Amino acid sequence: MLAACQRTPQVLPQQAYIWQRQWSPAVGNAMQASDQLVGGWRVLAAELSAQRQWKTAYPDWQALRATTHAIVMVVRLDGQTDSLDAATQTRIAALLARWRQQDVPVAGVEIDYDCPTSQLPVYRNFLVGLRQSLDRDTTLSITALPTWLSSPELNKLLAVADESVLQVHAVMNPRQGLFDAERAHAWLKAYAKQTAHPWRVALPSYGTRVSWDDNGRISAVESERPLLASGHASQELAASPTAVSAFLAQLDKDPSPGLIGVVWFRLPTEDDQRNWSLPTWQAVLARQPLKSAVTVEALPNAQAGLHDLTLHNIGNADSALPPVVRIDAASACDAADGINGYALEADAKGKYLRRTREGLLRAGYQRNIGWVRCQQQDIQLHVER
Repeated sequence: MLAACQRTPQVLPQQAYIWQRQWSPAVGNAMQASDQLVGGWRVLAAELSAQRQWKTAYPDWQALRATTHAIVMVVRLDGQTDSLDAATQTRIAALLARWRQQDVPVAGVEIDYDCPTSQLPVYRNFLVGLRQSLDRDTTLSITALPTWLSSPELNKLLAVADESVLQVHAVMNPRQGLFDAERAHAWLKAYAKQTAHPWRVALPSYGTRVSWDDNGRISAVESERPLLASGHASQELAASPTAVSAFLAQLDKDPSPGLIGVVWFRLPTEDDQRNWSLPTWQAVLARQPLKSAVTVEALPNAQAGLHDLTLHNIGNADSALPPVVRIDAASACDAADGINGYALEADAKGKYLRRTREGLLRAGYQRNIGWVRCQQQDIQLHVER
């Protein structure tokens, strides 16, 4: 009887966004390496800017044809655009036809439109027309924001789409962080009451850099694409694999009504430096325990007596760079310096390298953080946290 009363958590189905406009070989490699852990791909097809300019993505058609999973073609509309008209519907239909001409198994279309709450009635009318232009076998999906939860128009909007994806990351003031698990749980409970259709939740695996100008306004947001921008101040925001993994475990244990899965933003690749490493992401998807293991060693350089100081993460979890790497005072080292985010300093205990900017050391990666010139081969180093 006790066993019957205890419900074993079921792993929620998982999909992932692929958000590159220009695909490199690393994207296809990451897809292939993660194929057994996801049940579908949501792939960026095009973006419409606030200035009504279309930017089309150029995916690897062969990689999309090779997958055994369903593909959802995603069209992003800038939240400030007013181009919710028949011409935009026609453009989306043309994109869908083009993808199917490439023999891509497109099962659905998703609209990503982060509009102000006041625009929800207009957005709903646009979706009604778009739904009519699609065949019934093509699922219509939309992304949704927590800021819409207070609007009486939300349930009318969600009634038009076949399914929706609630975004719970990057929806707050950037100074409050990228992801807050407690708020996200509250949003999920409220959202479940707004829709009778199936829905998913989008979870983050990435980081971003936010810059502010001299007046305190956001001047740039750098994420999957590097920007040549600067500001008076900037801050690196990142989704913690440990925090997101714990949130995911709670979803598996107690999913909200109607929740049918998770969509990850975004598929990590070797090229994407503001994302979790692929091993970390795969460990989270597989519900494996996360373990970071950062070590440091002195590797002999070609120059006599010179050693490169290198950090290694031999665990399966990306780890914050250690704030201090200390050089043992007993080591007879007459010169040293730090690089790649570390600077040489000294105190009563001796020389050490101090972290000058925050960052992650990805699982399976290494970073050269400095050098020392010593008379001995056996150099003692210590990571301090």
